[in-house]
Amino acid sequence: MGFKTARLGLSAAAIVIAAAHVSAQAGQGLRVVPVVRGDYLLVNVELRDGLTPEVLAAIDSGLKTTFTYTVDLKVEATLFRDRTVMSAIVTNSVEFDNLQRKYTLERSVDGRDVKPEVTSDPMDVRRWLTRLQDLQLFKTRQLVRNREYYVRVSASARPSYGSIWPFGSGTSAQTKFIFR
Repeated sequence: MGFKTARLGLSAAAIVIAAAHVSAQAGQGLRVVPVVRGDYLLVNVELRDGLTPEVLAAIDSGLKTTFTYTVDLKVEATLFRDRTVMSAIVTNSVEFDNLQRKYTLERSVDGRDVKPEVTSDPMDVRRWLTRLQDLQLFKTRQLVRNREYYVRVSASARPSYGSIWPFGSGTSAQTKFIFR
């Protein structure tokens, strides 16, 4: 009886470890770092492995490509679904002009366009599409001090690229923080 119980316990532990490993791997594709600075919650996002050779080839062909990041600030609820405190949608687009050999980079935050940029450097394109750096998405005046929140980010690409988009229909990750 003791041997069966121990074996069952080890099996359960192996399942938990395997599930944690799979969960950690899923989160490695997208990194989310929330930072409270002044009156704002700044959101930093890095999408790893988002630009496959096929996606880069599509961009270089002149096809306008858009990466959409849906950012939700949430608080855990005890018995119900977690409550969304605030949300924002950030779209980063790139379009390559084959004649001028330049990329036009566009960003929109909740439908408000940010001034477009033009570059000829493919590394600028990579950073533009796969990183959000210190974006002031949420004001902190609605947050309660010493309470735990989390930022959940979902990323997707348009056109969908079918099987060449490495995350299928998209990827997501979340990070907890305590508002102090």
